[in-house]
Amino acid sequence: MHSTTLLLIDDHPLFRKGLAQLFDASDDFEVVGQAASGREGINLAVSLAPQQVLLDLHMPGLSGLQVLDELRQLRLDCQIVVLTASMDRSELLTALRLGASGYVLKETEPDALLAYMRNCNRGAIVLDTTLIALLADQSEPLIASDPPDTGNLTEREGQTLALIAAGMSNKQIGRKLGISDGTVKIYVKNLLQKLCLHSRLELAAWVHNGATARHEERH
Repeated sequence: MHSTTLLLIDDHPLFRKGLAQLFDASDDFEVVGQAASGREGINLAVSLAPQQVLLDLHMPGLSGLQVLDELRQLRLDCQIVVLTASMDRSELLTALRLGASGYVLKETEPDALLAYMRNCNRGAIVLDTTLIALLADQSEPLIASDPPDTGNLTEREGQTLALIAAGMSNKQIGRKLGISDGTVKIYVKNLLQKLCLHSRLELAAWVHNGATARHEERH
């Protein structure tokens, strides 16, 4: 089994070292680099090409959101998971719109963080209940523009969207629908394009947000 290569970007040395020890002690992660600043993190991401990046949101100089934006513009083939102590809804929405693959609170237990990163690597989405509560707040719309039209989704795409929101990985979705992982990836790509969204996490968040809004309308 190959280890998932991981880059850590966090300006706090003690916390960063603790993360490195946590992931290196597991059998399925290899920390290939550590960066103390956003600019250093971008340079290491380009040179090391990690499969996953765990990115601190609040850093001096380039913020985590600026780093996320620049990394996505570089079109690097990696998952970027934001790690933060903040419960700011605007920052969460911005991270989603910039294409974050995950969003994790720093108060998360170590074992839960490992599980989250493993699930994210498999293409699964797991939203913490506190984050779902943030997304349910209607003070700022999840989608800045008019809501995407779901009428042009095929039946399979609609099924795939529902299963993504349920937290299933590509492999699990494939088994459920009786199709290959590759076909699931095509459906996910089509969903992102048709709904004008940027990541699986944003797809799941959009579904959760819409369900909450519909529930409130009925009550």
